[in-house]
Amino acid sequence: MTFVQDALAKVLELGGPVVLLLLAVSVLTTALVLYKIWQYRSARVGQHKALASAIAAWDRGEREAALDKLSHSQSYLVPVMRLALSGTHDTMLAERADAEAEESFSQLERGLGTLDMVAQLAPLLGLFGTVIGMIEAFQKLQSAGASVDPSLLAGGIWVALLTTAAGLAVAMPTSLVLSWLTARMQRERVFANRALRTIFAPTAQTWPREPLQVAHGT
Repeated sequence: MTFVQDALAKVLELGGPVVLLLLAVSVLTTALVLYKIWQYRSARVGQHKALASAIAAWDRGEREAALDKLSHSQSYLVPVMRLALSGTHDTMLAERADAEAEESFSQLERGLGTLDMVAQLAPLLGLFGTVIGMIEAFQKLQSAGASVDPSLLAGGIWVALLTTAAGLAVAMPTSLVLSWLTARMQRERVFANRALRTIFAPTAQTWPREPLQVAHGT
């Protein structure tokens, strides 16, 4: 405990409260990223091999095979697809299935807004710390009067720029992880949309269709 306190005190002395704040933000961001990776792995995000096979079977008109393959999938989209496969294929059911899919996506996207905020605000916090550090450095320079020591100004600038580096060090990896997670969710939406459209309009129609009423001219 004493070691941690000494380390925090050293960070506070070296970079000021802004660096300490950025350190706390980096710890929370790392925890959030690890949680999102665990959540995506538990939900089988991107792992839809069995589900894709079931959709392909349904598209060929193999209803029983599609339901059997669907039962072997562990994807988070299984309840949505089962809902789409279980009823009359009308507009209301399609809208309900789309809404359920969006609800699933919404749960998986929770926390991405926080990562986006960190990616945008961390550089600004670093810049804020730099401005404060520069002000303090010039105040010390002014207080020195005629006996100006260049090392005093250089040391103040070095400490001030440290906060900018810390802000960028937090923002850059956060932005990369956010782009990766966002791209994964975009692929999930594309897959789910195509799967639902295939269910409601398969190549081999699996439900009876009413004959077209052709009007005969006189």
